[in-house]
Amino acid sequence: MTGGAMFAAEAFSPHETLAAALIAHAADGDDGSHDLAHILRVFRNAMRIHAGEGGDGRVLAASVLLHDCVAVEKNSPLRAKASTLAAEKASAILAELGWSEADIEAAAHAITAHSFSAGVAPQTLEAKILQDADRLDAIGMVGAARCFYIAGRLGSGLYDPFDPAAADRPLDDKRYAIDHFQTKLFKLAEGFQTETGRRLAAARDKSLRDFLSAFMDEI
Repeated sequence: MTGGAMFAAEAFSPHETLAAALIAHAADGDDGSHDLAHILRVFRNAMRIHAGEGGDGRVLAASVLLHDCVAVEKNSPLRAKASTLAAEKASAILAELGWSEADIEAAAHAITAHSFSAGVAPQTLEAKILQDADRLDAIGMVGAARCFYIAGRLGSGLYDPFDPAAADRPLDDKRYAIDHFQTKLFKLAEGFQTETGRRLAAARDKSLRDFLSAFMDEI
């Protein structure tokens, strides 16, 4: 393993050995909102929730590292299947590492259920923690930054210059970035699965709402 790869793996302490084996698979494609930085933020969120809630740290760490191992663009017709495809790929990777069938199934379920688009309810603590950890990265200041990044990537505008608050038009987050706050981002805090996740989400949701208020004042 190269020095750079070793440094990257060490960022995933106390699961750096596992990270060293999985990090090459962690981020697929060139999407800067689902890159290694995103994986590391989700890992830190997950470990913070894990410290308060418990669960199997090894399964959780593997689930975090591989939850975006298949890249599907936000506007792709396959978007709802992205987490299922990632779970299938992750299962094969973990099988090659000699993981037990039970642990592979646990990681695969967490990966499948983490996605908002998939609509799969998390059934295990590890799945609930991964879903919360991933959604924390979609709200707050980082969530706002990712929203605008994705909008630019997909060719959307920032806002409707004549009706930015959508007072007299339907919300359309495919055309305008700030519409995504109302269509999705402000809804996320209501669906957190763990007590620790809900507490962290409340603070980030407030930051996101304060951000949009300040943004609207400027336009």
